[in-house]
Amino acid sequence: MANDISTLLLFKLREQVERTEHLMSLIPPGEFEWAPHLPFVNQPNVFQLNELLCHLTECLKGFCAALYANHSGRLAHFVQLREMQADASAGIQESRMRLRLYMAHVEEGFTLITDDDLRCEIPTVFAPQGEALLTILLGNLEHYINHKYQLFFYLKMLGLPLKTHDLYHLTSKVPGQTES
Repeated sequence: MANDISTLLLFKLREQVERTEHLMSLIPPGEFEWAPHLPFVNQPNVFQLNELLCHLTECLKGFCAALYANHSGRLAHFVQLREMQADASAGIQESRMRLRLYMAHVEEGFTLITDDDLRCEIPTVFAPQGEALLTILLGNLEHYINHKYQLFFYLKMLGLPLKTHDLYHLTSKVPGQTES
């Protein structure tokens, strides 16, 4: 159904990944390994651009893990994603391909979940007693959005004239939404 919470959540994630791909396309040539110099931060803890792109793809793995935990039987092939190691030296095209690969799995997983599934308690590394699938997915979305903003901020630090539309869709139409 078009206005199910799971559908709306997937729509928002798609939007975030699309904006990430847009930002990735703006990375200037030769800056793939750039990192900001932040005097107040221990430099080994600062992502280089290539490491940030790698981490963004890994963030989508979190969605896959949660969806797998909810439907492990029907998504048994998701186990293969655990074996895949992100490669920070792979380049922008490889990062884009990985984003799309993980999103294809996320899309598949979302076809199986219902709003009732979103209430199901799933044990996680952070909450072994379990927490609602919706809470896990929202936490993963928040994590992803924070790192997408980090990419935006890095590009601003590189001097790119980015605007709000580079970060957000300002006129997105939600699936199933009718014109008023």
